[in-house]
Amino acid sequence: MINKIEQDHQRFRHIVRGKIRKDLRKFLARGELIGKEGRRFVSIPVHDIDIPTFRFGDNAGGVGMGEGGEGESVGKPGAGDGQGGEQEGRHILEVDVSLEELADILAQELQLPRIKPRGAHRITTVKDKYSGVRPVGPASLRHFKRTYREALKRQVSMGLYDPENPVIVPVRHDLRFRSWNEVRKPQSNAVIVYMMDVSGSMGDEQKELVRLSAFWIDAWLRRNYEGIESRYIVHDVRAGEVDKKTFFSVREDGGTRISSAFTCCHELLAAHYDPADWNIYLFHFSDGDNSSEADNRLCVKVLDEQLLPRANMFGYCQVTSAYGSGSFLSVLREAFPGGLPDTDGPRLITTKIDGRDDIYEALKAFFKVGR
Repeated sequence: MINKIEQDHQRFRHIVRGKIRKDLRKFLARGELIGKEGRRFVSIPVHDIDIPTFRFGDNAGGVGMGEGGEGESVGKPGAGDGQGGEQEGRHILEVDVSLEELADILAQELQLPRIKPRGAHRITTVKDKYSGVRPVGPASLRHFKRTYREALKRQVSMGLYDPENPVIVPVRHDLRFRSWNEVRKPQSNAVIVYMMDVSGSMGDEQKELVRLSAFWIDAWLRRNYEGIESRYIVHDVRAGEVDKKTFFSVREDGGTRISSAFTCCHELLAAHYDPADWNIYLFHFSDGDNSSEADNRLCVKVLDEQLLPRANMFGYCQVTSAYGSGSFLSVLREAFPGGLPDTDGPRLITTKIDGRDDIYEALKAFFKVGR
């Protein structure tokens, strides 16, 4: 019975995964998913899945408790509110999906390769690994096959086994349970540094696109690394590190000097993250407006000499704004034709988001090389 339930559950999860993959582009643009995010799960509404229900046979003898005859209506006539509709209702089922499973669905749909971590594994984690069997333990860890085998061996050795009536009845002595050992496992560490322009030209709509993109970037990288940290830098003409809440809410009305963010990022990495020990991912979000050509040249210099040599990848995402010039994207593509490619693919990747539907293509551009 338990195996049958597990098979049904796996079949249901397979159906859910198929529904999510079918509508993945739509889910990527749903801001409410972030609001429903729990500790490890996201609640996703899935349409057109019939919810299992009990179905009974004919009930001809009454309408419930109390008096009543066959054919009588239940309730008072006209008690309902509003007009009856003619459209069939759509089944909406909210399914809790782990962030790891969501990242796997994302990888399958976008055909993302698994990332190959680099650097030394200095930090280790302790995990429980089920690697043996013992005669005592909780019922939840009972090993059914080994219990059956022990019961069969006992009945055969005692001459109690009847091939004509092969009934195997385990006794307490036959019970076997899974056992575990603590295993120390090397842990790959990664840091994500998010940088964003918060000048007056970056409005609420642009920040919402950044928030959605950062959520999915975070989900995919956390699927590939066990030890991961996220840091946040905002800038206008000056840059500074902030917490996550401030990152997505602060707004200034000054100008823009992108080099201030790149310099702040370099100082952060130099102080806390040795590239020999950390996998470093840098993402900058802007509307492409910068203060001057001189600052554009400084940005290219800082990227070339200080950030790109340290990072696994630098991703620049330009979010379209009615008030931004959008020229910085061209500056990067001219300075780094081909994204500074090496044996593992381009180290600098640029992409552009005009609206929510473009988040899908932006994620695919960032991670298709598997750096």
